Amino acid sequence: MPHMLILGMGYTASRLALCLRAEGWQVTGVRRTADAEALAFDDERAIRAALAQATHILSSVPPEGDADPVLTRYGAAIAAAPALWTGYLSSTGVYGDAAGAWVDESSPAGLGRRAARAQADMDWGTLRPDMRRFRLPGIYGPGRSALDRVREGRAHRIDLPDQIFSRAHVDDIVAGVIASLHQGPSGIYNLSDDLPCAQNRLIEAACDLLGRPLPPLLTLAEAQLSPMARSFYAENRRVANGRAKRLLGWSPRYPTYREGLRACL
Repeated sequence: MPHMLILGMGYTASRLALCLRAEGWQVTGVRRTADAEALAFDDERAIRAALAQATHILSSVPPEGDADPVLTRYGAAIAAAPALWTGYLSSTGVYGDAAGAWVDESSPAGLGRRAARAQADMDWGTLRPDMRRFRLPGIYGPGRSALDRVREGRAHRIDLPDQIFSRAHVDDIVAGVIASLHQGPSGIYNLSDDLPCAQNRLIEAACDLLGRPLPPLLTLAEAQLSPMARSFYAENRRVANGRAKRLLGWSPRYPTYREGLRACL
């Protein structure tokens, strides 16, 4: 039986675990604290035992401060593990600002605001020759989409008409990771949808689906966003997904936000 060890059972990884278990996989999860479905991150004995048994290993844990906690604590053990496949859920934030231009897996990384993420991405890439790095854009899906922000009164429309972002439905990301379990070489894969666009278009589509009025168009200063939310608008790029399509035989089930939001609704 194939055995996937997932370090970091967050939103995307938890949905991946559900799909793998439905296909007959054994899945061992790791969270900060143990629960019915996961080991505790500090339980070194259990995690090192799982590393020795797993056929596949995936980390979805982002850096903390300037360091990747998984690499710091378990990097050497992962490098020496007998697994057949290893992967890391990274971010397209490693590409930094491209002034709205397209980026692909060959584009320079490490030039943006996410220096720690870019360093972690690079370190995972050199850890093992079988490593797959999945660079993910804005992730949305059930319970975590523009629909939820509109319903809760948290949606903003920002007056930056030329600001372009890429995104991906969580189930398309899961499908891309699963496709890589069966075909395609190691390396980097952007898993994004086919229609980069302004964030306002998602908010407007969500309002239309819900029959809600549009929130006012605000400047960044007027929106009074948190520093993290404000930094989201500091970069502008379109993310190409052609490599994953060619080498993994993958294509997004939700190629644009229109299909994705309808599915969430």
